[in-house]
Amino acid sequence: MQITHLDHETDFDGWRDQARDLLSKGVRPEDTVWRVGKAETDLFDRLTGKVDAIPPVKQITVPRSFLSNAQMAICHRDPARFDLLYRLLWRLQATPGLLANAVDNDVYRLNALTKAIRRDRHKMHAFVRFREVIGEDEETFIAWFEPEHRITELAAPFFMRRFANMRWSILTPDRCAHWDKKSLTFTDGATASQAPQEDELEDLWRGYYRSIFNPARLKIKAMTSEMPKKYWKNLPEADLIEPLIASARALETQMVEAAPTPVKRAASYEFADLDTAPADAIKALRREAASCARCDHACHATQTVFGEGPTNASLMIVGEQPGDLEDIAGRPFVGPAGEIFDAALADAGLMRDEIYLTNAVKHFRFTPKGKTRLHQPPRVAHIDHCRWWLKAERALVQPRLTLAMGATAIRALHGKPLKVAEARRGFECFDGGDALASLHPAAVLRQTTQANRDACYRSLVEDLSRAKQHAPAA
Repeated sequence: MQITHLDHETDFDGWRDQARDLLSKGVRPEDTVWRVGKAETDLFDRLTGKVDAIPPVKQITVPRSFLSNAQMAICHRDPARFDLLYRLLWRLQATPGLLANAVDNDVYRLNALTKAIRRDRHKMHAFVRFREVIGEDEETFIAWFEPEHRITELAAPFFMRRFANMRWSILTPDRCAHWDKKSLTFTDGATASQAPQEDELEDLWRGYYRSIFNPARLKIKAMTSEMPKKYWKNLPEADLIEPLIASARALETQMVEAAPTPVKRAASYEFADLDTAPADAIKALRREAASCARCDHACHATQTVFGEGPTNASLMIVGEQPGDLEDIAGRPFVGPAGEIFDAALADAGLMRDEIYLTNAVKHFRFTPKGKTRLHQPPRVAHIDHCRWWLKAERALVQPRLTLAMGATAIRALHGKPLKVAEARRGFECFDGGDALASLHPAAVLRQTTQANRDACYRSLVEDLSRAKQHAPAA
């Protein structure tokens, strides 16, 4: 029996090196026992003897998707994860296409582990709440979070990108992440008592949460599924949730009985006032767009999803139209496709807060089906109607280069249909500006195989890298 020790519970580098060594020696999975840390001698150690190995593997091959999934699965709390991963690695040498067999017991278990980690990471991204701590040198923000699995190091880069100009720490029972505006570091776990319990901004946050609560859209099952009660104790708005749920029916009745608010059309808005700074003009433009009803589906959306970013950005990225989560959040490029987009930006060496991000169509078009809203692509008329807002944004930002993501964005910017493959080589916008094209991040999620997802993702990163090269910072 071969006893193999790892330094800590998420020691992926150590597992990879040890697994490579075991595989090169021909040590079978059933002859291997994995240990974390310097454990005391146990029965297996006492039984250790000569391992009956088979001929060693001379050349180790492994799909890239396995490495990325293994890196995530190691963050799971399942004590058998190391054995599972080595067993899969062993089997992949004889069956390279094994991961495509979703009904295989080992593959099914690996997919279950990675799915749990992705969900846990998503919850951490959504429910971490920072509280301000006034120090001697500069303000610092600290958050306490209790993830289901050991995902701190996996989730921390998201916060580093989103809060790049903020000094922060995220404390968890297993591992703590710290960002000092220059480097991301990790320390041992902490306790809840080491995190601040409240700060001066909490009343403001509660007021904001109360103001955006929409009783007409309340679905308690869906809400508790997306925001399980175990997270409530660490959320400033938690004490508002149950009272708001209890009063939802009365608030909904009040909304129905209230007189409708007249819609203000935006056609007469003057955005090109030379005495108005671009940043102020964008804010005014955003306010006007909030009441836009140019399209027949605008009244069904939750809100207008307008562009965001610096008005002096050298690069503008235009998506297609808001999705369900963007419609709720009121921001472009969020949700699962937004996570893909953020990761691709980081791999291409771009920062989200240096880019002006917007969509060709500003409202979510959907077909209701039960409790869900099925995405519907916009029609040509919708693209043409919404080009008014895109023209206004472009006139104020004046980007050096525009990257169109998807066919709808290309149509909006070029004025006529153009295939993505052709547009990737470059095209001219309706206002004479230079543009490149790429697939939309959602296309990565639509792929049915890991190989196709990897290929689409690489293509997305390549297009973002080319955009960075052709649009140097102002």
